[in-house]
Amino acid sequence: MSLGGIRNLDHSVLLCRRMEATRAFYRDVMGFPIEEDRPNWVSFRIGATLLSLRPRGTWSVCDDGVAVEGSASVQLAFRVAPPAIETCRAELVAKGVPILRGPTDLPSWRHRTLFFRDPEDNIIEIYAEY
Repeated sequence: MSLGGIRNLDHSVLLCRRMEATRAFYRDVMGFPIEEDRPNWVSFRIGATLLSLRPRGTWSVCDDGVAVEGSASVQLAFRVAPPAIETCRAELVAKGVPILRGPTDLPSWRHRTLFFRDPEDNIIEIYAEY
């Protein structure tokens, strides 16, 4: 198999400046179950995918560089059923998460979306296809 034969993204790693706050966000706010929890590494199971967190800095392969305060490094999009968009918004507001853009229809994408940030300033999107 060549690189062009890759068909799945199975594991993503977020580089964290605020490891404990980000861990708590994905565990408590997003409600993702922890798959693995070690010092300086935590993985959450999201369906067939793992989302892991580790501290930003020098790692086994290279130095991650400096993150710019207030700018996103990644946008994560999580698909839900259409009726769940309003429920997700209400849950986030109840948990004190500021909403960047409330439920919005994007007809050209055939999506209804909701945007907010995690403690690392990454942009998180909850979306439904219609």
